[in-house]
Amino acid sequence: MSNIQNKNTNSPNKFRLDRVDGKIGGVCGGIANYMNVDPLIVRLIFAVGAIAGFGSFILLYLAIWLLAK
Repeated sequence: MSNIQNKNTNSPNKFRLDRVDGKIGGVCGGIANYMNVDPLIVRLIFAVGAIAGFGSFILLYLAIWLLAK
């Protein structure tokens, strides 16, 4: 038997709301941390989606906020 430790470095991070860098609910900050991107990019995508999608991204934001608590 070998003493090799099984460490999976490719395991995905858990999604969590980002309470520190979050502006309203921490959803965009949490998505940015999960995907390893700048939170500003995620916020801009949500803003454009809320305007172009006639508020559908607002409902998506609220759903993520409520489910991720």
